[in-house]
Amino acid sequence: MCSASPRPTRPLAATAGYYGAFVAMGLMTAAVGPTLPGLAEQTGSTLRAISYLFSARSLGYLAGSFSAGHAYDRYPGHPILAGAVVFMALMALAVPFMPAIWFLAIAMVGLGFGEGFLDVGGNAMLVWQHGAKVGPFMNGLHFCFGLGAFVAPIVIAQVISITGGIRWAYWVLGGVAWLPAVWILSVPSPVICKPADASVPGERNDRLLGLIVLFFFLYVGAEAGFAGWIYTYALSLKLATATGAAYLASAFWGSFTLGRLLAIPISTKFAPRTILVTDLAASICGVSAILIWQTSTTVVWAGTFVVGLSLASLFPTTVNLAEQRMVLNGRVTSWFFIGASAGGMCVPWLIGQVFEQRGAVITMVMILCDLALTASVFLLMIRQITSATVRNTPTATHVSPEV
Repeated sequence: MCSASPRPTRPLAATAGYYGAFVAMGLMTAAVGPTLPGLAEQTGSTLRAISYLFSARSLGYLAGSFSAGHAYDRYPGHPILAGAVVFMALMALAVPFMPAIWFLAIAMVGLGFGEGFLDVGGNAMLVWQHGAKVGPFMNGLHFCFGLGAFVAPIVIAQVISITGGIRWAYWVLGGVAWLPAVWILSVPSPVICKPADASVPGERNDRLLGLIVLFFFLYVGAEAGFAGWIYTYALSLKLATATGAAYLASAFWGSFTLGRLLAIPISTKFAPRTILVTDLAASICGVSAILIWQTSTTVVWAGTFVVGLSLASLFPTTVNLAEQRMVLNGRVTSWFFIGASAGGMCVPWLIGQVFEQRGAVITMVMILCDLALTASVFLLMIRQITSATVRNTPTATHVSPEV
C-alpha cells in the first residue's frame, strides 16, 4: 500500500510501453535455445561448454534483479527501464561478434542483467500505474512476455532457412527489441510508490518459505531445461530439421503463452492446490510420453505442447498460494526470485554437462526427475500449510486443508 495515491499520468500509454518491453524480453529469452548449436559452432565449443551460457545469463539476471529495486525506488523509472531495454538489445546485437565462449558468456551476463532490470521495473511500475486495479493488466504483461517467446523461434527458423546461420537472427531480434524504449521515454514516469506503514510486521513461516523457494528452484529449472534444450534434443535424435526444431521450440512457448492466458479464468474457479496438482501431473505425463515414445515425432510435438501448457501457470499460482499463507513483503518476494534464478541457472547447465556423453535422451530423464522432485516438494508444502493451519485454529476438528 502506498502512502499517497496521486493520479498517474497517461497510465494506458505507459502500460503499452511496458507491454512492448516484455515482448522484447520474451524475444531475447527464447532466442538462446534454438541457437545453441550455432553458438557452439561460432565459438568452436562443445555443447557441454556452451551450456555455461545458461548459467551466465541467470547470474546476470540475478544481479540485475537485486540492483533494480534500489534504482527504481529512488529515481524516475522510465529512463531506467528504457535504458535496460536498449542495453538488452545491444547485448543481443553483439552476440554474433563474439568469437570465444568467454566473450559470449560476458554478453549473456549483460543480457541477463538488462532482463533483470526490465522484469523488476515493468512489474513494479505497472502496479504504481494501476494500483488495486492492476490484476488484468498484470496478466496481460506476462502474456506479452510469452508472446515474444513464441515469436522468437519462428523468426530464427525463417532467418536460418534464408541465410543458413544464426548471425542475422540476433541482429533482427536485437534490432527490433530496442523500439519500445522510444515509446517509454515519451511517457512521464509514475510517482514512486512508498510504503504506507513499513512498521507492521508480517507473519513468517520460515519452513514454508524455504519449501516454496525450493519449489521455484526445481520448477523453473525444469522449465528452463525443457525450453533451452528441446531444439537440440529434437535435432540430435533426427526428429526434426533445424527449421522444424525451431518451430518445436516455438510450439513450447506458444502453449506456454496459451496456458498463461487460460490461467486467468481458471484461477477464479479453482483453488491453487487443485491447479498445481493438475499442472504437475500433466507436465510429468507429457515428459514421460516423450521418453516412452522416443522416436515418434508426433509424440514429441504433443508432449511439448502439454508440457508448455501445464508449466505456464505454476509460478503465478504458487505466488497466489503463498499470498494466502504469509505476508509477501519485498524480502520474501526476493527469495522467490533467488530460487527461480538459481534453478534456471543450474538445471540447463547440468543437462549440458551430460548431453554429449549420455545422449540426447538424458535431457528428458533429468527433466522428469526434476519434476518428480518438484511434486514431492509440493506435497511437503501442503503438509506444512495444513499443519500450520491446525496449530493456528482453536477448534482443529473444523479445519479444512483445502488451499
